[in-house]
Amino acid sequence: MVISLLKKYSYTLAILWALVIFGLCSMPGKLIPTISWLELLSFDKWVHAGVFFVLVCLFVVAVSAHQQNKNLIYVYFLLAVLYGGALEVMQATVFSDRSADWLDMIANSFGCLMALLLKNKTAGLVFK
Repeated sequence: MVISLLKKYSYTLAILWALVIFGLCSMPGKLIPTISWLELLSFDKWVHAGVFFVLVCLFVVAVSAHQQNKNLIYVYFLLAVLYGGALEVMQATVFSDRSADWLDMIANSFGCLMALLLKNKTAGLVFK
């Protein structure tokens, strides 16, 4: 059931997930909890990598579900990396109580890259 919904609404889910990322990145900094022991483990960077990993995975599923040219995955990968960079710039210039962190940009890109590298595995799990 979940797999069939994922296949059917893959693009919708990817766009909704991108909006969730936007919402999280645009939250005022004072609303984001800070817990020092999580910072020691670089928890924030793993969160950044994780949300962008999911974004690219959703696009991988969307391309496969709609039987589109597989090279389109690389376009979505690049768009996701650029989206992560744009969000960091907006955190520095637009959103209140936020600042850009180039390490966050690297983490975003890392998550995108891991999803790209695992694209065949992702598609294989969904389309058994």
